Amino acid sequence: MTALVIEHQPEQNRFECDTGNGQAVITYQLHGTTIDFNHTYVPATARGRGIAALLVDAAAAWARAQGYTLTASCWYARDYLKLAR
Repeated sequence: MTALVIEHQPEQNRFECDTGNGQAVITYQLHGTTIDFNHTYVPATARGRGIAALLVDAAAAWARAQGYTLTASCWYARDYLKLAR
């Protein structure tokens, strides 16, 4: 598998990568000093390869570096990051 390149698109509040089978994304909304990861999507043909985890890791690393408090209304991101509701 070729290394995936995750790109931050701040104007669209998302991180994305080309899986070779379509775009995988994690989206977020900013609320003051809190970031809410609200949606994660990986095309069905690319699932099971850890792509969602890579997206969450990249987005969370960026958010922490910016000083944001993390929350997630997306169940996958919340469970992956083990964030309380």
